[in-house]
Amino acid sequence: MTIAIIAHDSKKELMLQFCTAYSGLLAKHEVIATGTTGRLITQNIGLPVHSYLSGRLGGGEQIAARIACDEVDLMLFFRDPLHAKASEPNDMNILRLCDMHSVAVATNIATAEVLLRGLDQGDLDYRSVYHTSVV
Repeated sequence: MTIAIIAHDSKKELMLQFCTAYSGLLAKHEVIATGTTGRLITQNIGLPVHSYLSGRLGGGEQIAARIACDEVDLMLFFRDPLHAKASEPNDMNILRLCDMHSVAVATNIATAEVLLRGLDQGDLDYRSVYHTSVV
């Protein structure tokens, strides 16, 4: 499974704590991330991450393209809901694409934990069937 991770600046520390707690599970899958987020995960936790551009430079759009091509199975999006950002329209586009392509998405730590536990139990195995049925 391919897991995409995006974290707003104010949520990066929380994202690192989460990834540290679930590093064993994340290591079993392909992890992709925007530039700064991916670099932080690799440097602090040692997980291999395919990092795209920084979110400000188009990394979110690169991940959105992977979602649109059905190449992402799970999205962990550590969003800051309290502070408006210039990237907000792109954030909504990413969430819309996840809905369109049946990608399980978490926008907070509680849902992220539920999704990773479900992934570990095989609850997201439907994605492999979905990949074979999408042309």
